[in-house]
Amino acid sequence: MRAVFTPSTPSGMIKAPPSKSMAHRLLIAAGLSNGVSRVTGIAPSEDVSATVDCLAALGAKVTLANGVATVCGTDPKKSSGATLPCRESGSTLRFFLPLCLLSGGTATLTGSAKLLSRPLSVYETLAKEKGFALAETETAVRVSGRLTAGEYVVPGNVSSQFVSGLLFALPLLDGDSVIKLLPPVESRSYIDLTLAALAEFGVTAAWTDETTLAVKGGQTYFPHDAAVEGDWSNAAPFLSLGVPVTGLDEGSLQGDRRVAGFLSELDRGCAEIDLSDVPDLAPVLFAHAAIRHGGKFTGTRRLAIKESDRGRAMKTELAKCGVAVGIRENEIMVGRGAKKPTEPLFGHNDHRIVMAAAVLLSRLGGTVEGIEAVAKSFPDFFKQLQSVNIKVEIENGMDIEK
Repeated sequence: MRAVFTPSTPSGMIKAPPSKSMAHRLLIAAGLSNGVSRVTGIAPSEDVSATVDCLAALGAKVTLANGVATVCGTDPKKSSGATLPCRESGSTLRFFLPLCLLSGGTATLTGSAKLLSRPLSVYETLAKEKGFALAETETAVRVSGRLTAGEYVVPGNVSSQFVSGLLFALPLLDGDSVIKLLPPVESRSYIDLTLAALAEFGVTAAWTDETTLAVKGGQTYFPHDAAVEGDWSNAAPFLSLGVPVTGLDEGSLQGDRRVAGFLSELDRGCAEIDLSDVPDLAPVLFAHAAIRHGGKFTGTRRLAIKESDRGRAMKTELAKCGVAVGIRENEIMVGRGAKKPTEPLFGHNDHRIVMAAAVLLSRLGGTVEGIEAVAKSFPDFFKQLQSVNIKVEIENGMDIEK
């Protein structure tokens, strides 16, 4: 499916979509609670739907209506033998794997070949150290054994999702635990989002220093009514286009709240921006830099293990717009002077790449293919673009009203 853009001047404003990151976390905490919780502000993206399906596989009951999830929680210690459909959601897979080890039995987490090609190195190492079994195929991960309380040493620069997965499960064990992160610690803000979600449901875990988290065992998740805040990362394309976005919390724990400042830096000149805590902003910031003054981006190493290799994907697409991109191990240089592309851009099956392409083409004109990837996090992205006077036509039958 493709979108065809005519250069446009946006007008109007949008309301921020709900944060996918917080939706995952609040739904899981509600699903672990002994009782009924309601989580408002749920958008039915593919990733959030995967988390709902996995909660159901563990025994929780979740009903969705008008953006509200009513969740009757479950005890994952009684869920041996479950099959959890993670689809293409890396967050879902990494959050639920430790929960599957609470029963002491077996569980299977399924997903697309693309999802299962992304690294599970932290859990592979912990399996050897802690004595549980983990076996991988092209479309599934099978785990067996029991998670135990104690000390967990985790690299801090791989993915915070592994840390969050442990934070959901460790409070339910009988003994206390400690998570030690080997520096440098990247994406700390996402760990803080998890801690905030736990706290909303009565579970305590806390930093004891810059690299150590203490998790008391024997805790209980209590049912709670929670609301999902606006999503800074999905607001980023609109902010890049100069569209005001309501419903964003300036005091949010989301690291991506820094996007407005980064965009201002790029507007002023060829800025240097550290992406180690905000990898989801990278494609949109690269697109913005290409239109403005270029930019130097550090902390880019982990872009290679996202839904696509985002650095190389953007290099390919920006080349079609006449912009050079240089890639080093942990640094990316983006040139300037973007022009209307000489051929269609491609979304690389990555929602962030599609949105970055939309930022470029809203200004330059042109076509982007593979736009269905936005359903992963922002199904009505193109409808929202049209609502602010961006001239974009959808071809090959994609229903932007969904």
